Amino acid sequence: MVRVALGASLALGACLALGACKADASDGSVEGPKIFETMCAACHGPTGKPTAAMVARLNVRDLTSPELRARVTPELVEKQVRKGSDNKLMPALEGALTDAQIKAVAAYVASPAFLDRQ
Repeated sequence: MVRVALGASLALGACLALGACKADASDGSVEGPKIFETMCAACHGPTGKPTAAMVARLNVRDLTSPELRARVTPELVEKQVRKGSDNKLMPALEGALTDAQIKAVAAYVASPAFLDRQ
């Protein structure tokens, strides 16, 4: 339990330190790529592949992994963005992003275009 709380604190601290979790960080954009860049790339990496340090410290998911890509849907990504991860290491962004922004970034991450920019 302490480990999970510590991990959640570290994740939130890293996110806040990088400015990725502040409200309106995407300047109100409803463009999936821009929202990903401003809200997600700090942890998941600009291409969706996190650094080894982020994986080791916070167990950040590789959004380009074949395992995830085989089952990714906009609904799956939207749920994750809205509610955060089950282990609470990824904070919930509901409230920090509008519904339209959450749907836009979820559609983008789940789309083939997300991998095309690699």
